[in-house]
Amino acid sequence: MNSKRRKRHTPEQIVKKLRDADAMLNSGKDEAIVLQTLGVSQSTYDRWRKQYGGMKAEEAKRLKELEDENRRLKQLVADKELDIQMLKHLQEGNW
Repeated sequence: MNSKRRKRHTPEQIVKKLRDADAMLNSGKDEAIVLQTLGVSQSTYDRWRKQYGGMKAEEAKRLKELEDENRRLKQLVADKELDIQMLKHLQEGNW
């Protein structure tokens, strides 16, 4: 049984690891060795490359902040929509 805990990386850490991976790959190291050195799987590396490839650390941090804000705002809208539906239901007298 694998007892290895998952580690969450910050956007800045991800960008740094991608930059390190590029440097190692450009120096001729095998991709498997690079992934082992970084401590990530192939799928994680591919996902990071797709999401953060070519970004600077501050851009990645800003993206994460915007995604968090968007998630929070969507939750607020959903909560307000529930309140509206509840008030409509009460107004109709169907309770």
